[in-house]
Amino acid sequence: MASQRGLLTRNQALDAGLSPTTIRHLIRTGVLVIVRRGVYADGELWRSLDPYRGQHQLRTRAALMTMRRSWVVSHDSAGHEHELDLLLPPEPHVHITRPGWTKAWTEYGVKHHLAPYSPEQVVERHGLRVHDLARTAVDIAREHGSPYGEVACNSAMRLGVTRAELEAACEPMRNWPHVTRTRAAVAFARPGVGSVAETLGIILVEELAIAAHMETQFPVRRADGTVAWLDIVLGCHGFEVDGKGKYIPVTEGGLAKEPPFEVLWAEKRRERDIHQVGLGTSRIFWEDFWAPRRGEALRRLRSDYEETVARFGTRLPERLVREAREIRGRAGA
Repeated sequence: MASQRGLLTRNQALDAGLSPTTIRHLIRTGVLVIVRRGVYADGELWRSLDPYRGQHQLRTRAALMTMRRSWVVSHDSAGHEHELDLLLPPEPHVHITRPGWTKAWTEYGVKHHLAPYSPEQVVERHGLRVHDLARTAVDIAREHGSPYGEVACNSAMRLGVTRAELEAACEPMRNWPHVTRTRAAVAFARPGVGSVAETLGIILVEELAIAAHMETQFPVRRADGTVAWLDIVLGCHGFEVDGKGKYIPVTEGGLAKEPPFEVLWAEKRRERDIHQVGLGTSRIFWEDFWAPRRGEALRRLRSDYEETVARFGTRLPERLVREAREIRGRAGA
């Protein structure tokens, strides 16, 4: 099991001298966990892994242990091996690909893909043969559509993939099913977007269909000389994507290194300073991205934007544009 990342097949267990009764007892007591039919994981290891990535990676390895043919790990499964930040679909599967004409089928939680790929698109990650970052991102976009593809492409660019590399990975797919949503995700992608939530925030703000230039990760110098980075700026209005994690202490699994009231008070001062330089602000929360809150959120954000227009106009002041350019230049952005 140590040589197999904590996994054991039923046949290996029987060969090691465990009886079927003993195996059932170990499963019942949690010493072993069934990862898939005929493959078990060390129970303590399984429970220590996060469901988002760690358990998925173990499911991928368990699936490969039962395969008779050679497959390459692809799509979401390759994304987890590359440590891409992904938005998981409602029913996550293990994804594997081997060469062939475009076709796919699902069996026992594993989606098998037949699709052409070049040898250069296969790399090794954590001991597995996986598709490279660019191919992985465009595969996710084609498989799941929006917003999963936009999230994957932004995450790939954040890890150093260029738009040209995404376009090159997409090019051979020009006659494949659903390639239009792949092209849309690649066209949408931009470097510097900090998280899954920020990508979803950009999509939400674009849905407002406001004819103003959009900036992401826009720096604003505050009165005390420090810099506040706004997630999204549209005209003279900034949109900040918020999560509960920033108010939860690190010791409890959150991001806050100070007491929550200190974090909140610093946030209020930061918002005041942003308003003083001539920008309005809105807060976007995770629940705003999904029905039934999405429609209400769009109405609120539009109202906030229109209030900012009434106060500051629609054009971002040239002094802020010039200052942002200088700050980004010093930061190497």
